[in-house]
Amino acid sequence: MSQAVSTGGGPVSKVQLRVECTGLKKKDEFSKSDPCAVLYMYPRGSHSWLEIGRTEHIKNCHDPKFVTPFTVEYFFEEIQKVKIEVYDLDNHTSKLTDDDFLGKIECNLAQIVSRNPFSSALQKRDGKPVGGSLIYVRSEEVREGGEMVYLHIGATKVDNKDFMGKSDPFLEISRQASDGSWQVVHRTEVCKDTLNPVWRPFNMAVHTLCAGNKQQEVQFCCSDHDSDGSHDLIGSFTTTIAQLEQAAVEGKEVQFPFINPKKKYKKDKKNSGVAHMTNIRFFRQPNFLEFIYGGMQINFTVGVDFTGSNGDPREANSLHFIASDIYPNQYMQAIHAVGSVCQEYDTDKLFPALGFGAKLPDGSISMEFALNFNPSNPYCAGINGVIEAYKNAIQNVTLWGPTNVAPIIYHVARFAEVAQKEEATKGAHAYYVLLLLTDGIITDMDQTRDAIVYASGLPMSLIIVGVGEADFSDMNFLDGDGGVLKGANGRPAERDIVQFVPFRDFLSPAVGGAELARQVLAEVPQQVVKYYTMRSMNPNRQPT
Repeated sequence: MSQAVSTGGGPVSKVQLRVECTGLKKKDEFSKSDPCAVLYMYPRGSHSWLEIGRTEHIKNCHDPKFVTPFTVEYFFEEIQKVKIEVYDLDNHTSKLTDDDFLGKIECNLAQIVSRNPFSSALQKRDGKPVGGSLIYVRSEEVREGGEMVYLHIGATKVDNKDFMGKSDPFLEISRQASDGSWQVVHRTEVCKDTLNPVWRPFNMAVHTLCAGNKQQEVQFCCSDHDSDGSHDLIGSFTTTIAQLEQAAVEGKEVQFPFINPKKKYKKDKKNSGVAHMTNIRFFRQPNFLEFIYGGMQINFTVGVDFTGSNGDPREANSLHFIASDIYPNQYMQAIHAVGSVCQEYDTDKLFPALGFGAKLPDGSISMEFALNFNPSNPYCAGINGVIEAYKNAIQNVTLWGPTNVAPIIYHVARFAEVAQKEEATKGAHAYYVLLLLTDGIITDMDQTRDAIVYASGLPMSLIIVGVGEADFSDMNFLDGDGGVLKGANGRPAERDIVQFVPFRDFLSPAVGGAELARQVLAEVPQQVVKYYTMRSMNPNRQPT
């Protein structure tokens, strides 16, 4: 197994966990569950559960095969407690307390890794089994970088499964597991009301598709999507990565007939449609460290919410109240935790720090002002400089509103756009990370969505930390983990660039700032790699 060095113990590997369930029970017997699986683990040195991640939300399904995997660090020498809970999601809030609990398992990560697949009966909260409900967890080592395949797939003349209108086809791609079952590793979007669908192109790791065996069969299933979850199989076919690789070498389109095993075909119709792989390309994807070694800089910017909903900074119950340097408020803690990591990837250690939603000393209301009040040079020396500028600003502005965050996103995006234009001569040299700290509901949501969609095509990531006890359900919507984020005009994001966490999950001393930084920065390396892959760019050569 590949290994990485961990400062907290022995060698560490990353493993990916994929979850399936069967026989989920819903309290409402007249409809199916809308399940989502949630992973919890104990952070090192802690004795309380911390949410690590959630799968996608599948509607109307008692036997879900979740595509979204969990990626966790695996320490051979440690007992790593794992809890997976399954919920029936009935609303759009981020909290789970108002959703139906369908069952859980508690075990050690070593049990999951050593028994592949790991299977168990789901349990009620009191530990008693939920009759007939089972969970399966498959694990595999994560291999960063490596060989990738780009696929652009369409189909013609697929069977019409709807009485009114046409089929709504989608694809599921599965690989064969060691026990002979098919494990879904990718699910496309649904193409509405068409018998000639063309799905968005996508990249996948070859290892994910075939676990290193290019002769192993890969299954492509086309189904007609139904809102009640009773999707109708149109047809399927199998191929191998070796066959696709040969087609890529020859540079030609490959066609595969969809066959439905339950259908008896007449002489004039021998299939249920034909899949067309119009573009197949294999390439090697570099990993994040190769970009760092090639000289890429992480440019870190902080954006702070100075709206009135934070409370009067002179009052102890204000989120901006500063008792002393010994007792920093949540804003200061978050800036220090995340910034301390990011600053190590920036050679000059100069960071722009901006605020929004305040009335400035001159009486103007600003959604984009420099914390040091120097708009021509908003840079602060190191993270401590950012914190000092913040402390000075909170004493000289009046908290106001509204909570408009799009201006700051566009501010950083303008610099990212310049860096993108310079890539023609400088290569993969600069990537921008905006840490946005806010206490509540965004008031310019449509403009924010448009700003994020715009930034998704640039070398930029957005980290949002929710401060306080507000309802942050809109932030989870921006995160895009439940699907592709779209702008107000319907334009989809080119990639997922947003990571959101509520700071309240990290207030316990047993969890702390280091875990906050790990959570919010975990996706940045992958986002960097996806951006440069999208741009077909390799790392710059390492300086000699």
